[in-house]
Amino acid sequence: MVSLITGKRLRPFALLLPIHRLFSSTSHSIFPNATSHFDSQSSNPLPNQPNVDRETVRETLSCYSDDWKRAFEFFNWVETDCNFTHTTETFNKMLDILGKYFEFNLSWDLIRRMKNNPYSTPDHTTFRIMFKRYINAHLVNEAITTFHRLEEFDLKDEISFCNLVDSLCEYKHVVEAHELCFLGKNKELGFNVNDTKIHNMILRGWFKMGWWSKCREFWEEMDKKGVKKDLHSYSIYMDIMCKSGKPWKAVKLYKEMKKKGMKLDVVAYNTVINAIGVSDGVDFGVGVFREMRDLGCKPNVVTYNTVIKLLLENGRVRQAYSVLNQMLKNDIAPDVITYHCFFGSLGKPREILKLFDLMVANGVQPRMDTYVMLMRKFGRWGFLRPVFMVWKKMEELGSSPNEFAYNALIDALIQKGMLDMARKYDEEMLAKGLSSKPREELGTKLVQEEPHTCKEEPHSCKLAMLIH
Repeated sequence: MVSLITGKRLRPFALLLPIHRLFSSTSHSIFPNATSHFDSQSSNPLPNQPNVDRETVRETLSCYSDDWKRAFEFFNWVETDCNFTHTTETFNKMLDILGKYFEFNLSWDLIRRMKNNPYSTPDHTTFRIMFKRYINAHLVNEAITTFHRLEEFDLKDEISFCNLVDSLCEYKHVVEAHELCFLGKNKELGFNVNDTKIHNMILRGWFKMGWWSKCREFWEEMDKKGVKKDLHSYSIYMDIMCKSGKPWKAVKLYKEMKKKGMKLDVVAYNTVINAIGVSDGVDFGVGVFREMRDLGCKPNVVTYNTVIKLLLENGRVRQAYSVLNQMLKNDIAPDVITYHCFFGSLGKPREILKLFDLMVANGVQPRMDTYVMLMRKFGRWGFLRPVFMVWKKMEELGSSPNEFAYNALIDALIQKGMLDMARKYDEEMLAKGLSSKPREELGTKLVQEEPHTCKEEPHSCKLAMLIH
């Protein structure tokens, strides 16, 4: 067991299996008595294990990113029982998981622990995570208050402000970001917010909102204010043109950039390849791909993914596989998105499962949405056996299923008439505190409350679980 955890040459998620089995063996007493929970399993679950690998800890936390209680139990247990000293990186990973489930009080407790630990001082990433999780929960005021608290950590600076603005734009609170930067709320910051970087963030924020007219208005406003547009500005606006259904305008911008003598980087080329591939055809997109290589701009995994996606969308599966093989020859490792492109386009369960096995063999760990995508697809086709094969692989690789995975499995079981098994998994996910869909087949449905039973909200509904 120890060799499994400390072995360096194994795939990262293979290292997690011994720890995963310890956690999987029970579903009670998860928090907060981590030590007693593990003692109940074995007097020495990991004997002679004082030096747990940092990467193993990080990967194990990633494995339990959809189960914050188990992740937090492991986080505390590995510190107390394995004498592991958490670093800023592992603290930040745990903070991200807690924030995902809105456990902000616990998050601040962790930050206080970090502050008292010389090996885990809070850094800009720590509070970038807090900004991201607060704003994702639409707690904008709390995120801004956190920024003002950063003087306590000597981190109230331009980097933190940019992280705050970027998080606001990423999670569709660009209106608040715009007010914070340009409407008189920035006087006490002590640094300039009228630079290109901030404007690029706001432009990208309008892009995330899908407000195309506002994007165009802000693009023109940058010219009026004399803000210098850089390569990143053009890359964002080309992407806006593509997503708004005007790829030919992105191509026009590309030609404008070439006339100005701007040297495109790989990010800009990725956008251009997609724009030309959509507007003029996949062969022209592949032509730009060859051009970038000839000009000495090395393609990255996103470049190859863009080309593969264009080929698959045009039914050229063999050529897409050829590009995948080319990636491997050029030492550019495919990522999970590469395989998602294929999974979305292939139409044979056996071929998909073969590629899924290749993905795992190549050391690419499936994400939870990978499992959900495949189970939903097989379920729609009426193939139950592949659904269970994916579910089993998910458990073997140490991933804890979330509500979407459970619902995909339950829907597939109901479709095949296996109601008893579907009900079992429905009850299991409810016991874990996950949200189940109301299903008539299982005797669950939405019930309208009687108006007189709720004076404050007479038209509210509640989910009544009516198990027959």
